[in-house]
Amino acid sequence: MPSDARKGLRLPETPADLKLLLAKKIGISALIVGFLGGMAAFLLISYRNDAATMQQVLVGVQHFTSPAMSIAADMNQKDHSEIERMFDRAGILGVRVLDRDRRVLLELWSPVKGSLVTAVRERPPLWPEPGTGHTSSFLVEGARINWVELPLRSENDLLGYLEGLSLVTADEMALQRQQAIDVSFISVLATLIAAALLYPLMLAMLTRTNHLSRDLLESTISLMRSLGNAIAKRDSETDAHNYRVTCYAVALAEALRMPDQLIADLVVGAFLHDVGKIGIPDQILLKPGKLTPEEFTLMKSHVLLGVEIIADNPWLSAAAPTIRHHHERFDGEGYPDGLEGEAIPLPARVFALVDVFDALTSPRPYKPALSLEETMAIMNKEVGSHFDPVLYEHFQILSADFYNQSRTWGHDTWGGKLQAILCRYFRLKQAPSSGRCKACY
Repeated sequence: MPSDARKGLRLPETPADLKLLLAKKIGISALIVGFLGGMAAFLLISYRNDAATMQQVLVGVQHFTSPAMSIAADMNQKDHSEIERMFDRAGILGVRVLDRDRRVLLELWSPVKGSLVTAVRERPPLWPEPGTGHTSSFLVEGARINWVELPLRSENDLLGYLEGLSLVTADEMALQRQQAIDVSFISVLATLIAAALLYPLMLAMLTRTNHLSRDLLESTISLMRSLGNAIAKRDSETDAHNYRVTCYAVALAEALRMPDQLIADLVVGAFLHDVGKIGIPDQILLKPGKLTPEEFTLMKSHVLLGVEIIADNPWLSAAAPTIRHHHERFDGEGYPDGLEGEAIPLPARVFALVDVFDALTSPRPYKPALSLEETMAIMNKEVGSHFDPVLYEHFQILSADFYNQSRTWGHDTWGGKLQAILCRYFRLKQAPSSGRCKACY
């Protein structure tokens, strides 16, 4: 089964989990919306205020152009009364007149802290290209300074420059930040109110989707089980073989600490490992004696037939490695591809162990069931040739339990064990009110 499909079907296990998930998503969404709204508000408020202030400075500085040009043209001019009279009305922090080489001819400042004026004076110049105007802003002592420079021209001659500076105080900036915080709070509150009004509808829709998705998953797995059981009954007259090898494989995979996703893939592959036998004639599949070379060649084709059968079902695609390669051998002498060592997919190497074990310990048309001692004696000889030695060490530890289970567990016990596995790795059960699947937990 594709991992993305499986992840998409893993939904909350209970209605309480679903409600909690929805509440978390709404809360997180509200915080994100509030944060983004606050940031956007702060940037917008700051931009608008700065633009308005800059425009005010620009207009104010333009009022000084004519007298400033006179000062720039006549460096000996002593009468600055016109600029001084207009200074208070312009709302400007400071005005400086410079000659064409940007030497200060005149500077006037409003009554502000001397340290602020000193900090502005000591700041490196922000002058643009010669003969061009420029605007910018910068921070000084926690306040923002908006700065405008205009060239002073007489016809085509550059006489000098006029600089105007305005002040956005720390208190004004704090007010902008508070406005942004207020907008953030309002955004969060509005989002939560809207979500609260829509919550019953969203919960009902998610609950319905949850049930439909879970029903679809259960139906798909039920179909998988039915198909696997139908094939198993062709040569053993029971579905217990599929139950046993799936439970054995999962127990070994868990002992190996394989990832949950890989174990889920192994479950599907274990159930469908012999699905290709549907294309093998009964006279070969059920033959009590040894197969002829031609018959064995036809029997080996069941792995490729199995891959073809599931090829058009994306949900079952992850079973392909187990179906195709569970008859490969660690020494490369297996079929159909002759893979060797770790080139054989891990689920197939795990399943090969439990499949051979169950085949030896179970009665077949051509042989009786073997004892645990006889089985392990045969399998010990195949370590390194048929079986992965590392996996076999873990298998040996579990083999006695597997054998005892095969002799003492009835059909219902195996069915319950399998249901627990399906619940654990596919989360099939949706409890009607509260709690979780008792088979799993």
